[in-house]
Amino acid sequence: VQLQASGGGLVQAGGSLRLSCAASGSIVSINNMGWYRQAPGRQRELVATINSGGSTDYADSVKGRFTISRDNAKTTVYLQMNSLKSEDTAVYYCNAEARTLSAGYFSSRNYWGQGTQVTVSS
Repeated sequence: VQLQASGGGLVQAGGSLRLSCAASGSIVSINNMGWYRQAPGRQRELVATINSGGSTDYADSVKGRFTISRDNAKTTVYLQMNSLKSEDTAVYYCNAEARTLSAGYFSSRNYWGQGTQVTVSS
């Protein structure tokens, strides 16, 4: 399973960005998908998650500003980020809990994308 993230960049405080992450490969189904971020010198932290039923969860620091969503095929996850702050600056990683079929066997595990840089200038 490969996760390809895109949409990061440089934006001024108060601006918006939209991140996308597309999953591909021998995927049977994907349950949870999410976004995490890691700022320099800090641990990776949860930003938002969405399950296959559309239920969402957000870090307190982004509630009301960020919105996570999935496409109908449920293999692409988006993160709409509004009212960006300098403290949102980080590398953003997408994550997917995917079930795959290989050589006749099913397996489930978490997969990570390569990360996309988001920089918010104040």
